[in-house]
Amino acid sequence: QVQLEESGGGLVQPGASLRLSCAVSRNIDSLNFLGWYRQAPGKEREMVALISRRDTTRYGDFVKGRFSISRDSAKNTVDLQMNSLKPEDTAVYYCNAKDQRNYWGQGTQVTVSS
Repeated sequence: QVQLEESGGGLVQPGASLRLSCAVSRNIDSLNFLGWYRQAPGKEREMVALISRRDTTRYGDFVKGRFSISRDSAKNTVDLQMNSLKPEDTAVYYCNAKDQRNYWGQGTQVTVSS
C-alpha cells in the first residue's frame, strides 16, 4: 500500500509559477512510475507529467515546455514545477504512483485567475 499526500496548490495569477510536491509513504525507487494528473470541472482526468524510476519523463501535449517533473529518492517525493500558468491550467491536481497497482492522492486545487 502506498499513501500519497500533495501540497503546494493555491490561487495564482496568469503567468505565475507554482510548485506542487507529493510525499510518498514508500521508497519511490520501488515504484515503476510517479506522476501528476489533473481534472478540471466537467472534464476527464488527464495526464500532466510522468517520471519513471529511471528518470524518463513524459508530458501532456498541453504542457509545451512549461512544466517540469522531478523525483527525490532521498526524500521520497515527486514535484511538479509549473511555470507560465494559464487560466486553463485551473484544476485539481492529483499525485499518482504505479507498481502493480495504481495509487492516488487526495488532490490539491490549483486556480489560475486574475
